Amino acid sequence: MSHPDLSLHHAPVSDLFPWPKKPSDWDAYRLSNEHLRFFEEYGYLANVRLFDVAQMRRLREELVEIMDPSHPGHDLYYEFASNESTDPDTVIFHALGAWRITAAYHDILWNPAFVMAASQLFGNAAVRFWHDQLFCKPPRNGGVVAWHQDYSYWTRTGPIQHLTCWIGLDDTDIDNGCLHYIPGSHRWGLLRKPVLAGEMDGLKAFLTGEQLAAFHPVPVTMKAGEGVFHHPLMVHGSFENRSDRPRRGVVINVFKDGTRSNSDEVLLHGVPPIPAGSPMQGRFFPLLFDPHNAR
Repeated sequence: MSHPDLSLHHAPVSDLFPWPKKPSDWDAYRLSNEHLRFFEEYGYLANVRLFDVAQMRRLREELVEIMDPSHPGHDLYYEFASNESTDPDTVIFHALGAWRITAAYHDILWNPAFVMAASQLFGNAAVRFWHDQLFCKPPRNGGVVAWHQDYSYWTRTGPIQHLTCWIGLDDTDIDNGCLHYIPGSHRWGLLRKPVLAGEMDGLKAFLTGEQLAAFHPVPVTMKAGEGVFHHPLMVHGSFENRSDRPRRGVVINVFKDGTRSNSDEVLLHGVPPIPAGSPMQGRFFPLLFDPHNAR
């Protein structure tokens, strides 16, 4: 018997993330004007509380299950790499599509704290799902994720109106390979894309002298359950895990409703193509939140 595909459900399938019952309930999840100004100026916003202790416990339990290639829902992943770096001494577990496999990873897409923040960072626009990711670095030999811009891998959709949210399932700091950002780099325009699990500084070969002079990485340390949002053109990366602790994170990538396909090719493995020029919508790209319905 095949494993149920949760992409058929465009609403929560559990009670892990309770949905607000009345408009005023959304106020607890709204970002401040100061938060919004920081994001606009620097291109990222960190330390946004998104999961509580019970939610993290559930997500960690399900993560152990779905990292196993023998899991019955394994074929539902768009991509799965037990080690994307291919070097056994620098391990990066990376997978796309967990939302189709387990209830908790499906329902984080409809986490009120996430969708409200995403909508505000979009200028109070409706939010549509793009795809999820799992990034895990084991203790001592977790590899790097090279400096890059997310949209350089997403040019098959447009215009550029995307947003990334990285959420830690562990405390993250410099020792275990936290994210680093180059503040203001979201205004540099679209750069050439490097190999994601390749040499850390590969992107620098494509930068101007002015950009290199402004290349000052800022580490983002966070408690488990906190997330960081960043602009699709933000230059970011993460160094190796040198600690005795794991560094596990889940990523939710979204775009504004109205984003369109730029390609007649397959956008995600196993997902039917969306003709170029057509809106990104349907079973695999559900609408997560419309702020007009939260008033």
